Amino acid sequence: MSGHSKWASIKHKKGALDAKRGKTFSKIIRELVTAAKAGGDPNSNARLRTVIDKAKAVNMPQENIKRAIQKGTGELAGTSYSDVTYEGYGSGGVAIIIEGNTDNKNRTAAEMRAIFSKNGGNMGESGSVAWMFEKKGLIVVPASAISEEDLMMLVMDAGADDLKNEGDKYEVITSIESFEKVKKALEEKKITAEDAEIRYLPKTLADADSQTARKVLRLMEALEEHDDVQNVYANFDIPDDVMKEMQEENEK
Repeated sequence: MSGHSKWASIKHKKGALDAKRGKTFSKIIRELVTAAKAGGDPNSNARLRTVIDKAKAVNMPQENIKRAIQKGTGELAGTSYSDVTYEGYGSGGVAIIIEGNTDNKNRTAAEMRAIFSKNGGNMGESGSVAWMFEKKGLIVVPASAISEEDLMMLVMDAGADDLKNEGDKYEVITSIESFEKVKKALEEKKITAEDAEIRYLPKTLADADSQTARKVLRLMEALEEHDDVQNVYANFDIPDDVMKEMQEENEK
């Protein structure tokens, strides 16, 4: 399984705990505020619609969602956030991209640089690693929800680019343009996705030994913990034994 898939799996398992801490709520509220700048109607704002789905998935109260959207559209007063993207390298030359929202770009950039440095990495200039990734839609479907053959027919008819069998789940890859159509096709069949987002997917994967994988995972987790960070992506492949140990550690 690819690095981005395994990291997403670790984050999914951590989701409930993070929600209890309030960290997930605060990050999603920032994302709602930022997405709503382009319009408060989810029917005409695909990004906002996706973030609302994310908020509902962690049981965020409807009133919280509504207030965040109103802050984004300017109906309510609130902090103004801007989208930011950072790039860099972790241990072993693994490429990393960070997406976030901030009210102070200079502060956040300095803090990102410090996190990279503290965890054996280096923050790069804009464009230094972006060429190793492409933005795609990724929809994760439980294998128990539908057979691979039926899912293949459904998503390909809706315009998906690829379908990968990852054992207990399927990964549906789409273009940005086809993402909403494929997602809607699944919803119409009452198939609930574990995850559905536009994200950076690596074009090629870098093999990482156990030591490198652990260092990069520590860096990614440190970046994820920062309040201004929404998503972290990397282009490495994680050994199964390291993945298993990391999951067990996060379940404690």
